[in-house]
Amino acid sequence: MSRRTIQSLTVFSALLIIGVVITQIFWVKQALDLRHRQFNQNAHVALQDVAAKLAKVNGVMQTTNPVEQLSPEYFLVNTNSTTQPDLLEVFIKDSFQKHNLIADFEVGIYDCTTNRMRYGMSLSTKTNAKLPATTTNFIKTDKYPYYFGVRFPEQETYFAGSINRAIWSSVLVLVAVSLFAYALFVILRQKQLSEVQRDFVNNMTHELQTPISTIRIAADVLNSDHIIMQPQRHKRYVQIVQDEILRLQGQVEMVLSMAKAERNVLTLQKETVHVNEMIRSILLPFEGKVKFQDQTDNNMIETDPFHFRCMINNLIDNALKYSDDDPEVNVATYNRGKCLIIEVSDQGIGIAPEYQKKIFNQFFRIPYGDVHNVKGFGIGLSYVKQIVRAHRWKLELESTLGKGSTFRISIPQKQHA
Repeated sequence: MSRRTIQSLTVFSALLIIGVVITQIFWVKQALDLRHRQFNQNAHVALQDVAAKLAKVNGVMQTTNPVEQLSPEYFLVNTNSTTQPDLLEVFIKDSFQKHNLIADFEVGIYDCTTNRMRYGMSLSTKTNAKLPATTTNFIKTDKYPYYFGVRFPEQETYFAGSINRAIWSSVLVLVAVSLFAYALFVILRQKQLSEVQRDFVNNMTHELQTPISTIRIAADVLNSDHIIMQPQRHKRYVQIVQDEILRLQGQVEMVLSMAKAERNVLTLQKETVHVNEMIRSILLPFEGKVKFQDQTDNNMIETDPFHFRCMINNLIDNALKYSDDDPEVNVATYNRGKCLIIEVSDQGIGIAPEYQKKIFNQFFRIPYGDVHNVKGFGIGLSYVKQIVRAHRWKLELESTLGKGSTFRISIPQKQHA
């Protein structure tokens, strides 16, 4: 499957997931609004029945529209006469049960002689519970001399409970969609890892073939009879074999160190070293291609010499690879505060801002220009980051596309009295 097809599938799946989520939210909202309307309608009809029964008992004429909803949770009922609390309680509970209003509610009766609500009582059609309730939350009106109010304090809880099935259905759909999204992410991630591993194997095979081929050629020369008669040539080929073996060992050791660092089992063999002396020895094979500036007063640090050499080698090698035919690579050391700073800078192709964090990821290689033709495993900068992290140092990058890059390592130093 091509990358473009996978990207199209990902976008389509994301839109599908968003559509399903929006649809579920819309359905739940519609169900909640419907329950609100049904509840208000049932409450309105039930209270009209109560008003009709009270009018019949009290022998008064019932008004045309005795029920008025003053708020989402509060209803007011005009009775045109005084109301007996016990009788009102029986009528309300019977009417609510008849219209399937299974909820808790509060009742208050208006007393026109004192201009306040009386008989504040909390009742329920769920149980026979009956508790006193404050009437401060009841709304009063000047329209009617005789009325009572009914308040549903837990109306939202009632609505939520009434749409439990819809909510659970939505939850199950969201879970299913989330699992699908996670599965898609895992599939794409595995495909990416597969491509990365394939590229790594190809690069590693190519990199290992170079020293192996060189060693094989040198071994053939050393195996010839007449080479013994040419001691200088014999010595040079022996040195070539030794250098290529060290190169091969370094490449293998770097891969093994990366694996250990990933598992947090990398062990450092720290020693106190002179940074400048070590850097000068590291620069010897580069035959003047790299300039070194020493501006330190104190260049003593504690580090693992082997991994330090590999780290600096990787930074220099990276700077040379990504420069033009006439590379300008500089290594500088200086003190800043309580730290020693090592800078490796170049005037090469630079790194675009969107790649400056990704280049430290394992196997990542910048996908533009002729970078694909540059040899390497794609783990050099990742190795540098792991070694810096293992030493608890700090790594910074400054880069401008087309103008070059600077890698800066800050190393805390012990302060001498």
